[in-house]
Amino acid sequence: MSDALLAAYDAVLFDLDGTVYHGTRVIPGAPETVRAAREHGTPVRFVTNNASKAPDEVVAHLTGLGMPAETDEVHTSAQAGVQLLAERLPEGAEVLVVGTRALADEVARAGLKPVRKNGDRVQAVVQGHSPDNTWAALAEACLAIRAGALWVACNVDATLPSERGLLPGNGSMVAALRTATDVVPLVAGKPQPLLFETAARSVGAQRPLVVGDRLDTDIAGAVAAGIDSLVVLSGVATPKQLIEAIPAERGTFLARDLTGLTEPAEDLRIGPRPGWTVTVEDGVLIAEGDGEELDLLRALCDTAWETGVTELGERAEAALS
Repeated sequence: MSDALLAAYDAVLFDLDGTVYHGTRVIPGAPETVRAAREHGTPVRFVTNNASKAPDEVVAHLTGLGMPAETDEVHTSAQAGVQLLAERLPEGAEVLVVGTRALADEVARAGLKPVRKNGDRVQAVVQGHSPDNTWAALAEACLAIRAGALWVACNVDATLPSERGLLPGNGSMVAALRTATDVVPLVAGKPQPLLFETAARSVGAQRPLVVGDRLDTDIAGAVAAGIDSLVVLSGVATPKQLIEAIPAERGTFLARDLTGLTEPAEDLRIGPRPGWTVTVEDGVLIAEGDGEELDLLRALCDTAWETGVTELGERAEAALS
């Protein structure tokens, strides 16, 4: 375990949807890996862009999936969104809530007044994912935003992983309001660094590691916070997205799922890999050699990121298909 990836860091910050579970289905190996981190003495934090559940509900969900947790180990985009509101509004200010009861409760705990209807006293709108968000709720928010209310989006994830596949996320609903108002909201959750910074501070971590499945939120948030990251292929990210990733969305390590945390760090690092040689010929990435497909992907990413060439040769494309 001394050479395992998790041993090289003083905290592990886990994304949830697509990394630890898909809705009500745990991703194989997740409970054992979280347990291994705890047994090693590495603090863990669960950092989620999903604003629909309170921390105690997240704890109950994790516990039911075989991963006991404490409420202070959970950091949600709802908490981050309300933090932004509390920093900008006077105590008792009315906040129009588009989201779940859990989000409204967070607003109330911050000394603000959650409401569901627009009115002359509404000073802000906070928007988080809820399966019950309706056109009527968006209409109330539209009126408030057009009247000048501060607008905070807990996150802008376009999709939400589930056991049935990808579903519309909060970002899809935010996009509707952006179209209707021509206003861009403040974003509280990933890819902004606030959630990761808060989670790392909560354990006094100087060298944390982010584990996530989504390049444009998890990995981009880690890059923005200056934190190393492990990309897992158990959720949204695809090999094509990894190869084409812009600098702000490039991870440090790559694994099939979060069980990679117990593997040697150098085996997971994105870069040149034993057994594979990747070159550029006529604007195409050419792979030669033999070995594990994930090692090939790590090597392809390294060359693509260095050269800007992302088109795959036949062998590389076949190996990753």
